[in-house]
Amino acid sequence: MTKRATFLAALFALIRKELLQAFRDRRMMAVVLGIPVLQLTLLGFAANIELIHAATVVVDDDRSAASRAFVEGLAADDTFVVERLDSVAEAEAALTANRATVAVVIRRGYGRDVAAGVPATVQVLVDGSDPVRGVAASAAVEQYTLLTATRLALERLPAGMPIAVPRVVLEPRLLYNPSLKSRIFIVPATGASILLIVTAIVTAMGLAREREVGTMEQLLVTPIRPVVLMIGKTVPYALFGLVDQALILVVSNVVFDVPLRGSIPLLFGAALVYLIGTLGLGLVVGTLAKTQQQALMGAFFIIIPSFLLSGMMTPIEAMPAWVQPITWLNPVRYYIEILRSILLRGAGLADIARPLASLAGIALLLMSIAVVRFRRTLA
Repeated sequence: MTKRATFLAALFALIRKELLQAFRDRRMMAVVLGIPVLQLTLLGFAANIELIHAATVVVDDDRSAASRAFVEGLAADDTFVVERLDSVAEAEAALTANRATVAVVIRRGYGRDVAAGVPATVQVLVDGSDPVRGVAASAAVEQYTLLTATRLALERLPAGMPIAVPRVVLEPRLLYNPSLKSRIFIVPATGASILLIVTAIVTAMGLAREREVGTMEQLLVTPIRPVVLMIGKTVPYALFGLVDQALILVVSNVVFDVPLRGSIPLLFGAALVYLIGTLGLGLVVGTLAKTQQQALMGAFFIIIPSFLLSGMMTPIEAMPAWVQPITWLNPVRYYIEILRSILLRGAGLADIARPLASLAGIALLLMSIAVVRFRRTLA
């Protein structure tokens, strides 16, 4: 038998052994296949940054027809849930106790100023402890106030008087996500994060478990080369990762209406490159850990910063200048960019060439470190 045939025979035997061991372990199969779907579903519903049903308290000191119309219009849709209070102190207390996000105070004389056609003042207090929700609430109140002022100005025009049309008319078109649903933006990134968790942790803990129970020593007395042993242990988890990616795509599309505009084969090709990097990361952690607990803690020590520096929730451009270079070594950043480009914008290979090349470089670096560490650990 040739060296190549011996190499392939040993590799296939190891892959078969790892697959059989994984399928026999029900907890492992639940972690690899069941937990990702459950996590994506729960996080997809929970990760919603749209401003809906914002708790709003209103203090109407004017109590005029104009002020009542202002409050009724504010409560007309699902953006604000209005509760009337009697004093500004009660409104501030509601904000302090986190019972309200917005407080609207209509001073006395509001109706008189509106009838006279002079500027009428409405005070708005917004809870800024949550910047995302605070900015969205402030913008929504500002937009409603602008529409109200425009309506009142048009009502004061004499009947039959022509309305001047501006020379420049803005016609905005929202591409790829016209309804501005936050889940369509967040769910693909959540899927990338789940893949990192599953593959890195399972690989690291699997290698640590082999060392704890002594099966690694049994493999060392065989003539199997270290590189064959490493490949044989990573290929099954790469296959599970691709299955997880397929499940994530199905749940994203069916449950959260995430579109599938781009090439699915291209997406799976990028997913394979990403999985090589995450598996290499798991192997590095596994070779450094002596117990499964150490492997788990080591993996989470790397995973959490990877989430925060991936651009999953906040733009990388908004991060401090000294932090942004750190994200260049984060594979999650590039895979999230690839997922959003392919799924939401229908990007092709030429469009994702830059992030894909960066992802491939990081995957090659991590796997190279894993090979060196794996050989030293076995030695």
